[in-house]
Amino acid sequence: MIMIGARSLVAERKVMLVPDGLNGERVDAAVARMLGLSRSQVVELIGAGRLLLDGAEINKSDRVSVGSMLEVELADQPRVASVRPEQVEGVVIVYDDDDIVVIDKPVGVAAHPSLGWSGPDVLSHLAGAGFRISTSGVPERRGIVQRLDVGTSGLMVVAKSEYAYTILKRAFRSRSVEKMYHALVQGHPDPFTGTIEAPIGRHPGADYKMAVMHGGRHSVTHYTTLEAFVAATLLEIKLETGRTHQIRVHMAAIKHPCVGDPMYGADPALAAKLGLERQWLHAVRLRFAHPATGEEMQFESPYPPDLQHALDVVSTW
Repeated sequence: MIMIGARSLVAERKVMLVPDGLNGERVDAAVARMLGLSRSQVVELIGAGRLLLDGAEINKSDRVSVGSMLEVELADQPRVASVRPEQVEGVVIVYDDDDIVVIDKPVGVAAHPSLGWSGPDVLSHLAGAGFRISTSGVPERRGIVQRLDVGTSGLMVVAKSEYAYTILKRAFRSRSVEKMYHALVQGHPDPFTGTIEAPIGRHPGADYKMAVMHGGRHSVTHYTTLEAFVAATLLEIKLETGRTHQIRVHMAAIKHPCVGDPMYGADPALAAKLGLERQWLHAVRLRFAHPATGEEMQFESPYPPDLQHALDVVSTW
């Protein structure tokens, strides 16, 4: 084992068979999904001759078939991310008991550690603040039952006990948890109230983005107009599903991206006028049944200063 900074690098060889669900996928995409790596990491493995398909070297665009054998040499690849106990400025504990902790997450903080992210995260903050998370799963994601993007602020709940983890995971899966967001989007959606139902998958040209695409995962977003301004509209958004970047992708798909979100087509000039350095998207309300008592729990979060400032400015136009 080689130690570099806080990461451990482990030489490891894996042999895997391609499952039914990945039949016909590009090899870089298939291996990325099977091992939890980025596609760029997989491309590096291919270029170094450390990824074989049925015993032969391959190109990144080659396709895999069900039952094909993949041999991967993971030498010098980070094995796992790790929780680094450290208190993070701006993270607010909204509620805490033996089973759950509800957090108001600021922008710039991830939900949990991950490879490729060196910034602060919620689980590291909880560890640094003395919270004990006693759930199963890989250490860097213990207790995580939902996620918010690094660039999205607002409410999220973390399970502290195994029982709470099981019940909350089931509740999120069955869509009995109400997750409400507010988003300032460009232009004026037509109709003012509607539902976007479009499958979301990994963007074929960029592994850090998502896109509406054939073969993606079923995704449903409901939106209602709260207030229309000259250049933008404030929406209340309820998620029926919880895909990565779902709101950002769906709003971009109907040509009304979140203000301040150039990754998904927003106008950077508008963001600059509003003083925004991230997407205008905030998790304002979270409602669910307490996993131990069944009591209905509801939490609300005010807009952080940068989002409130942008809203104040756009409302004067």
